[in-house]
Amino acid sequence: MRVPCGFGPFELTERLGVGGMAEVFKATAFGASGFEKTVALKLLREEYVGEPTWERMFLEEARLQARLSHRGLVQAHDFGAVEGRPWVRLDYVDGLDVAALAQGAAVDAPIACFVIAEVLTALAALHEATDERSRPLGLVHRDVSATNVLVSRQGEVKLGDFGIAKATLLKDQTQGGIRKGSYAYMSPEQVAGRPLSSASDLFSAGVLLVELLTGRRPFDAPTPVETMERIRAAEAPVLDGVPAPLVESVTALLSLEAEARGPLDARRAAVRSFAADERVVADWARSRIDTIRTNRERTDD
Repeated sequence: MRVPCGFGPFELTERLGVGGMAEVFKATAFGASGFEKTVALKLLREEYVGEPTWERMFLEEARLQARLSHRGLVQAHDFGAVEGRPWVRLDYVDGLDVAALAQGAAVDAPIACFVIAEVLTALAALHEATDERSRPLGLVHRDVSATNVLVSRQGEVKLGDFGIAKATLLKDQTQGGIRKGSYAYMSPEQVAGRPLSSASDLFSAGVLLVELLTGRRPFDAPTPVETMERIRAAEAPVLDGVPAPLVESVTALLSLEAEARGPLDARRAAVRSFAADERVVADWARSRIDTIRTNRERTDD
């Protein structure tokens, strides 16, 4: 789809990303009396429109995301379809993901710790989510990664892309033999195809913390298969570049045994104690965002 272009009550202005089932656009929502608002619009990919299985998955995920209301989670606000193509209206985050912001280099430890502390706060809200009868949903995000953590110009950190989050009370839509998630951030049990708990997300957060602190992921190998084998074994990685006060917490987050990674509150407190002030993070993010966007505009010209 070329942009900008009209799409029902929206104008799509920029394609922000694409995944296995959907693509996301920056868009303007129009309403009565000249109302305009910048939003993010998630659309089912065109090749899946009219396919009942994919449309059902898209709707279930939209309903799931709409139940989650927390400052660290990208919120879903509305759902509809234009000429049969389903869409979900999401919060627009004026920022970039941490993969784009870091660009493969180490980030100052206080900034990295602020980001991960906020990610852990968002995960706590996700893991504690309940249904309308106050029953635990048993949510596991399953794709905590550098491209799924957004940092805004105001220093807000938001965990996005719930398209592969699984609720234990909902039907698992994963086809047999397909492991969803970014393989470099997977937990040992995820690599092995075993049942997942909230501890799997803690392992992924630990991988991301090491990546931000050192500029490299702890289990990376020359090939995806070798990387996944290293994760499966969860051998103690080299933590050069990780500040000494954080080594114990990082080692726990990257434990082979799921029960050794928590509790989440303790890991968050350890990371938070080393974190920068939100204003420092905002200044860093704003500078990086402006530089990256300026470079992109020059490249486009």
